[in-house]
Amino acid sequence: MTELVLPQHTNALGTIFGGVVLSWVDIAAAICAQRHSGRLVVTAAIDAMQFVAPIRLGWIVSIKASINFASVTSCEVGVRITAENPLTHELNHTATAYVTMVALDSNGRPADIPQVKPVTEVEHRRFNEAQQRRKQRLELKEKISESRRLKGDF
Repeated sequence: MTELVLPQHTNALGTIFGGVVLSWVDIAAAICAQRHSGRLVVTAAIDAMQFVAPIRLGWIVSIKASINFASVTSCEVGVRITAENPLTHELNHTATAYVTMVALDSNGRPADIPQVKPVTEVEHRRFNEAQQRRKQRLELKEKISESRRLKGDF
């Protein structure tokens, strides 16, 4: 996706609101996951949203998304945001996010999603790192559930 930063996207400092970037990340991830799965998808989680550098009014923003890993019904989409100063043509890596998307069947229930078959070295690295992030998410979810269960706080 490519977007132009307009006045309604910016704060009093003339830089983009983080929420605008999050919105664009969510849209790019959904398009990517929908193309991969051939199904409608919904956002399950946005992990590790990292803002690296500001994006200024009038800059051109490129949002690139790719499927890093797929489990049974969900996939991780890596999203990289780059901003270009149109006057100097300088490019800046401005943000990165990992988004978990879930594919849905015609009844709105989770549906199978095609597996990712990494080929290149970069694809293998992304695949392995995504598996590690998924494992950490599931472990954290289990720890929280166990803590709540022990406290009787469901």
